[in-house]
Amino acid sequence: MPIPDSEIRIGTSGWAYPGWRGEFYPRGLPRHRELEYLSRRVNTVEINGSFYSLQRPERYLRWRDRTPDDFRFTVKGSRFITHMLRLRGVETALANFLASGVLALEAKLGPILWQLPPRQAFEPDRLSAFFDLLPRTTHDAAALARHHDDKVTFPPHTDVSADRRLRHALEVRHPSFTDPRFPELLRAHDIALVVADTAGMWPYLEDVTSDLVYVRLHGDVELYASGYGDETLTAWATKIERWRSAGLDVYVYFDNDIKVKAPGDAMALAAKLGLRPASPGE
Repeated sequence: MPIPDSEIRIGTSGWAYPGWRGEFYPRGLPRHRELEYLSRRVNTVEINGSFYSLQRPERYLRWRDRTPDDFRFTVKGSRFITHMLRLRGVETALANFLASGVLALEAKLGPILWQLPPRQAFEPDRLSAFFDLLPRTTHDAAALARHHDDKVTFPPHTDVSADRRLRHALEVRHPSFTDPRFPELLRAHDIALVVADTAGMWPYLEDVTSDLVYVRLHGDVELYASGYGDETLTAWATKIERWRSAGLDVYVYFDNDIKVKAPGDAMALAAKLGLRPASPGE
């Protein structure tokens, strides 16, 4: 039986790491070309700066323009929404986040990642109310972005050239999320559960709750630092093939960046799956 047409994306969580310079990035490579260099070797990347502060439309436009046509970005949702407001009263903050330039990525915009803090326990009503706010198309996101407030101190980006589907993924860390009601809640709202490998630091969950499987590999032995050996990468490739054979889209990000393991691991896993990013010369 032929394998269903599904999207497989493998990349890194972020790209602007000083420790990568002279190790993964060639010595002398200008910093403004680091994303360009990485994007010819992997086919996706997570934008992490959006988690810490509102970015600006010109940054998103620059990132979009420096990557190949078939490249995809995941944008990490604002920690002001997830860690400070803790998902309550977030309507304006969500509008500000969307107005900051996320939609400027246009066709290169992949899922939006929402990461809850370790102290955030499973509260079904709070989660459900938040999920109901999330836009599911870029037109809906643009409409919501127009409700931004003066915390957007620059010209906002609140228009899109085409209406596209917008998907969301949730990463959790509190042990209470092992509750069997949690994956059912995600399925009811069509939210992808993040499969997070965290060296045993936080619960490991692998429920399929959407047509998207979102994987974050933080390190299997040491959080953010340990690399993945060939045998472990082969095991992950087997899982990804199983998800692909079920017609699911799979986005995988390596977050073991401290010892410059992430880009090599991403390329090695992609090779096991027969993925070919844009060539370095393109």
